[in-house]
Amino acid sequence: MVRHFIIAAVAAVAAFVLPAQAQTVARLGVIPIMGAAPLFVAQREGWLAERGLKLSITTFESGPNMIQALASGTIDVYVAGVAPLAVARSRGIDVRVVAATAVGENVFVGSPKLSALFKPGVAPAAAFHAFRMASGKPARLATQPAGSVPNTTLQYWLREVVKADPADYEIVPMGIDATQQAMLAGAMDGASVREPAVTILEGRNPGIKLLALGDDMFPGQPGTVVAVSGAFMTAHPEAVQALVSGLVKAGALLAATPEKAVPAIVDALGKGIVEPETIRRALASKATVFQIDPRAVFDASRRMQTYQVKLGSLDKDVTFDGLFDPRFYEAALTGK
Repeated sequence: MVRHFIIAAVAAVAAFVLPAQAQTVARLGVIPIMGAAPLFVAQREGWLAERGLKLSITTFESGPNMIQALASGTIDVYVAGVAPLAVARSRGIDVRVVAATAVGENVFVGSPKLSALFKPGVAPAAAFHAFRMASGKPARLATQPAGSVPNTTLQYWLREVVKADPADYEIVPMGIDATQQAMLAGAMDGASVREPAVTILEGRNPGIKLLALGDDMFPGQPGTVVAVSGAFMTAHPEAVQALVSGLVKAGALLAATPEKAVPAIVDALGKGIVEPETIRRALASKATVFQIDPRAVFDASRRMQTYQVKLGSLDKDVTFDGLFDPRFYEAALTGK
């Protein structure tokens, strides 16, 4: 009995003197979309917590809005489209892309009236013109604010791919929730959207159609990335590694057993708001392509930045030197 008491006492002392695993809190901003699913999965599976990383999450409507939070130092980690990061760099904000989460996310959907004009053998530009001739007004197209990936992608598609007459369409910037509601209310004729909005819109109004996929709109379209402030990376490299390693594991889970990811995504996007069956369909959508390797979006991101200059949302090309930091991703592949 004495022996048992001594063992228990030693264990108690050891528990008291041995420090608990240090925990780092990262303030993270994210747009609640399917493209961010690897983050939601990594958090729910406990892969971040087990390596001492805790997330304090704030949701945003768009990347440009999140850049303001990054600039003010109120978030450490940015999970959104890559395009606004060029603007951040032009303002001297030290931020590094350490991972991607998805590509080709932004697709174009049309209202029943516009979709009916997108017929086989009819060029999209002709369909937009026919819409204006029939309705007496240009097609109103919703997207996110200037400088965002959805906005840049939509403009590239209309101007460079479709070559539509500018008189045949009007671009209306708005948030992602407002875009979804406007499409369902018939206030917009088309929109640049991402999953699960595509699945939700098609489910609630079968007349709303997916008219162009991500790569159709911008070849190699870069989507959501994970970027970390330079200050946070310097102070907490182990936390950055924990985040990226968790994303790599989540990407593997999504590729092999997407059904296991459904609860995490439902929780993140709102229980009772987005049903599990909707998430299952969205995961199988052609608009859902997960990609964790930041190197895979480097070239397309640079091309998108150049196009932002042409649009006027960026004053000049900003060097990409130091913007992408693949070290953490490469280390994650080795199991670190």
